[in-house]
Amino acid sequence: MKLESVQTKNKKRPGRGISSGQGKTAGRGTKGQKSRSGFNIPKRHEGGQTPLSMRLPKLPGFKSFKKKATIVSLDHISAMFKDGDVVSVEALENKGLIKKGEKAKILNNGKLTVKVSLGKDVKVSENIVKLFVENVPAVKEDKALKAKKDAAPVEKAVKEAVKKPAAKKTAK
Repeated sequence: MKLESVQTKNKKRPGRGISSGQGKTAGRGTKGQKSRSGFNIPKRHEGGQTPLSMRLPKLPGFKSFKKKATIVSLDHISAMFKDGDVVSVEALENKGLIKKGEKAKILNNGKLTVKVSLGKDVKVSENIVKLFVENVPAVKEDKALKAKKDAAPVEKAVKEAVKKPAAKKTAK
């Protein structure tokens, strides 16, 4: 292949004289915003007309994309588990109460007729913790103890505040 035989495509060179085909206005037409240098308006611009995004009605609030935990009732646990079983996310997946990879939360719907222990990975409502601690000993003790520990410093502070009245400041 020789250099002379290579054919090149002529590139348009706007603004290089009238006879070039792209001279004078350089293919931009005459006057107006689009003919000026630095022209750049967004595609959504409607030339002063109220934009589509403002014309459409809006819905209140917002939709959360956070995945919510699947609700499991006490009736389901009573039906699917035996005495002494541990209710964990893995056990709930195996029994078919929740899908794989989902979180679970046990709510106080129905009655608990079996003595089961709860795993650490299962969320529960406050009433359920009380129910399990009262009815089933040695179950969910870690959460019950944690609740008591959280309440203990507050109770102490309240008792101390009642015993000791606030010291009066003396003016100097």
